[in-house]
Amino acid sequence: MLTKPIRSFLIVLLVAAMLAACSPAAVPAPAEATPEEVVVRIGTQPWIGYGPWWIAQEKDMFSKYGLKVELIDFVQDSDVNAALASNQMEAANLATHTAIKLYSAGLDIRIVLLEDASYEADAILAGADIQSIEDLRGRQIAFEEGATSDLLLNYALMQNDMSIDDVIAVPMPASDAGMTLISGRVEAAVTYEPYITEALTQGANLTRLYTAAEKPGLISDVLVVRTSFLEAQPKAARALLKVWDEAIAFYRANPEEAKAIIARNVGSKPEELVTAFDGVVFYDLAENRQQLSGEFLNTMQEVARVSQEIGLLTAIPDLTALVDTAYLSD
Repeated sequence: MLTKPIRSFLIVLLVAAMLAACSPAAVPAPAEATPEEVVVRIGTQPWIGYGPWWIAQEKDMFSKYGLKVELIDFVQDSDVNAALASNQMEAANLATHTAIKLYSAGLDIRIVLLEDASYEADAILAGADIQSIEDLRGRQIAFEEGATSDLLLNYALMQNDMSIDDVIAVPMPASDAGMTLISGRVEAAVTYEPYITEALTQGANLTRLYTAAEKPGLISDVLVVRTSFLEAQPKAARALLKVWDEAIAFYRANPEEAKAIIARNVGSKPEELVTAFDGVVFYDLAENRQQLSGEFLNTMQEVARVSQEIGLLTAIPDLTALVDTAYLSD
């Protein structure tokens, strides 16, 4: 079964705590590269949105571009963030809101790639008696505070001139929210795949009340790279993005094989992830050139605005400075 990472806004309270959370042994030293190879360590987690990197690894695409890439697996956001902050990795796959939070906290990183966006893979679930967001007023809603579920719920409420004060918040892990709804202990729940499918399968009267498709990119993932690496290895940074592009092309040309590779790396079976794959959109380089210089910048502002509104971001940083599109070109 897929265990989608808890993509929390909370990075760590203090830089010292971040450093302590990731001891030098937590991330292995890079293996020795041949003279023509550039080593790039990328932090990742078992989420299908990062799947093209596993495709590239299994299809030996990195060496073609003179790269020796090490995909370093983590389970929790805090561990990835700590390793990146302590300079034990050159890059990391992060949820967009996490990238903004880290940048706002002073980490010198840049978003160089929009990897994926969740459409139907994040949702607010409710029973038949709740037909609209307005109907959530005064109802008990299970969701994970500080995570993408928090972001989606608050965005939905704000779009309907409501706030979290208009509902009864029942904080819990996203993995438990759907089952709590089925048990009748709450009247709505916010969660993501594969928990959405599990809940809809077991709860006959449940429906998707609201999904991330209402605001494409609100729930999304990006590749961030340390600025020091970008400045020292600009050609390698461009090569890394070319690998992503080639992996996306493989995914689209060979969907069954590609999904099998991704499923294996997230510890699941392809048939268990059908709905999850259907609910996620990947972006190639051509699409990135459009998104990162246009619509996605507006979406990032929405992400930051909602984050600040719910107290997870004290100030909105200059997001145009956070995004660097220079490496999308040849």
